[in-house]
Amino acid sequence: MPIRTSSAEWKGSLKDGAGIMSLGSRAYEGPFTFASRFESGPGTNPEELIGAAIAGCYSMFLSALLTSAGFVPTRIFTSASVDLGEGPTITSITLNTEAEVPRLSETAFLEKAEEAKKNCPVSKALAGTEIKLVAKFIE
Repeated sequence: MPIRTSSAEWKGSLKDGAGIMSLGSRAYEGPFTFASRFESGPGTNPEELIGAAIAGCYSMFLSALLTSAGFVPTRIFTSASVDLGEGPTITSITLNTEAEVPRLSETAFLEKAEEAKKNCPVSKALAGTEIKLVAKFIE
């Protein structure tokens, strides 16, 4: 498996400085600041990128589990809410997912949804953080 890379550069003090985060694939490069991380300023922040990573990983892993069980999903949509609490510490991540999966029961879907939450590679990497799941099955 390939090794993926990303980078960040920060210039200046914590409150007055600014940085750029870049993906090794060059698919994204964007600014981040104190305000974009701890307030509501423009730009991105590490928590948004973690949210995108776990949402993407979770959706792909759930698709793999469903497909290997014989149920090809029509659509899986997942959003992730990353809670940056005091400290600062990431205190929890909530995955909100909904999926259309023909011929699958809601019970079977919920089982696979929980399995994906526990076993996608990004969830495993973030095992020290509480990861919650809200799953919606669309018939």
